[in-house]
Amino acid sequence: MDDGLTQEAWGQWVRKHAPRLLLFARQLSRSEADAQDLVQDSLLAAWKRCADGQVPPLSAVFTTIRCRAIDWGRRSDRRTAREESVQESQSQVWFDTHVEDREMSQWVQSALMKLPDYYREVLTLRVWGELTFEQIAEVTGAPPNTVASRYRYGLAELRKLAREVKV
Repeated sequence: MDDGLTQEAWGQWVRKHAPRLLLFARQLSRSEADAQDLVQDSLLAAWKRCADGQVPPLSAVFTTIRCRAIDWGRRSDRRTAREESVQESQSQVWFDTHVEDREMSQWVQSALMKLPDYYREVLTLRVWGELTFEQIAEVTGAPPNTVASRYRYGLAELRKLAREVKV
């Protein structure tokens, strides 16, 4: 910007065109914040290309916004797909059960999800991980007596849930 394009000229150009650039970006993005980021990134790229001291052609900035919106959308779609696949894998059966009744294992999984994390963690480590309270204390960083209490209270909560559905 030292070679002819003054900060003032660039500022005037941005003030004049930013509203229409933002309007365009809103049409291509999924949120207001994404639209603002697209415009900001595109303006920065345009500023970097202004080595000849001229303001960039408006069409070039619109094109940059469009290309970046497409890339942004693809990245977002891939991220969403990854997150959904992680959620799907987490929603699958947690443990390999020998229980004949599939409905019972689904109920247990559902009931465990209703418990606070610290109860669920201790129950899972004790019942399916077959760890002692001392080992669970090492894993969680909680004292062994706290682990034992969480196990006891967690089982009590499971019993209460079982009584509610008469399992």
